[in-house]
Amino acid sequence: MSFLDCSCISHTQVQPLDIEEHYEDTSHQFLSCDSSEYALQGPAGGDDLTGLSVGPTNYQLLSELGRGFNNLSQVRMGRHIATGQLVAIKQTNLDDCTEEELLQLMNEVLLSRLFRHPNLLTSRLVFSSCCQLWVLTPLMAYGSADSLLRTYFPDGMSESLIAYLLYGVLKALEYLHRMGYVHRGVKASHILLSGEGRVYLSGLHSVYSMMREGKRMRVVFDMPHHSPALLPWLSPELLRQDLHGYGVKSDIYSLGIVACELVSGRVPFQDMPTTQMLLQKLRGAHCCLLDVAPYPLGELGGLKVSRSGVDSGIGESVATGSLSHSATAAPAERPQSPGPKNHSTTLHNLVQLCLQQQPEHRPSASTLLTHAFFKQVKRHTRDTFLSLMYPALPLTSPSDPPISSPPAPSCHSPTSPTAAEVMWDFS
Repeated sequence: MSFLDCSCISHTQVQPLDIEEHYEDTSHQFLSCDSSEYALQGPAGGDDLTGLSVGPTNYQLLSELGRGFNNLSQVRMGRHIATGQLVAIKQTNLDDCTEEELLQLMNEVLLSRLFRHPNLLTSRLVFSSCCQLWVLTPLMAYGSADSLLRTYFPDGMSESLIAYLLYGVLKALEYLHRMGYVHRGVKASHILLSGEGRVYLSGLHSVYSMMREGKRMRVVFDMPHHSPALLPWLSPELLRQDLHGYGVKSDIYSLGIVACELVSGRVPFQDMPTTQMLLQKLRGAHCCLLDVAPYPLGELGGLKVSRSGVDSGIGESVATGSLSHSATAAPAERPQSPGPKNHSTTLHNLVQLCLQQQPEHRPSASTLLTHAFFKQVKRHTRDTFLSLMYPALPLTSPSDPPISSPPAPSCHSPTSPTAAEVMWDFS
């Protein structure tokens, strides 16, 4: 029974989705070919949800982590009462969703059950209570790369940490592309990090299949939903929306934008007006790292290099929030443009390869995994990972009383959190 059959009209309990029988699982070949040297990326420990119970009465809701899916979903830390295991619980009120949004939710759940890769954040525990859909996933104790930038690394991360994160993302993209899917939502808020040091790529709601009638298409033409929030990361060919279409190399361009984001703590094109951003991308404007000054500071009035209002991947006010904040803030409070920093030749080369204007000139995810920039990744151990993350600290179970234990079924929409509470995008 699909969760789409559940509504407050019937108030019936829907059993966990069991759809594996509808798909042929071909993911084992990708799981078996992962390098053993990158052992921190394998699923283990608290990231395994096998054996957890179904039903809201089996979980204790703790602190709120954030919101997602057009602000219709609320994400909380939860504790499985029987085992004490901490998980992330995304609750979505189905009665508040449009028919299109319900189809998106169904697609995300189906894909989540289909994909099996240690670097993709998926969930195999989905159930509903009353009109609320519950999706349980492992708790990402370090949150997203975006939240790490905002909280601990406002001027950018170290190259070692950047390589560590991007390597995990590339492993996930390699799997998706071989399976015939393009992600279309690669950005820092969709890169999550567990307490054990495993990198996950989330945002499956934007994933799109390139298979048609059993054949793999070279290009597709669909525009991602909620695309205004994704504009800074989208490739020129996707934004162009012409007869040439776009393919999996679109994700490689997005990875290059993410690399710039992680290096400087700022999203390229983020504070440009939408029209100017589109023109810059379509005309082939290149993003470059900050030790190569991309623009004379102060000459582009529409471009303020700022972390104010940087996208958390949750809201739709990405294009306007940061502009209005910068315009109203006192001069002394406005973020200043960072000074140039020196970066390695291999990092410069990686970014240059990813941001090639023509998609056919960009390397594939498989090719990028062999890039010299990632040679440092396989040297990391548990101890060196912790040193990379300093001074960031993982989330822990709050000491204050839980919100509910257990929660009573409710069809009311969750209340909106304050800005300080939105820590993690799980959409």
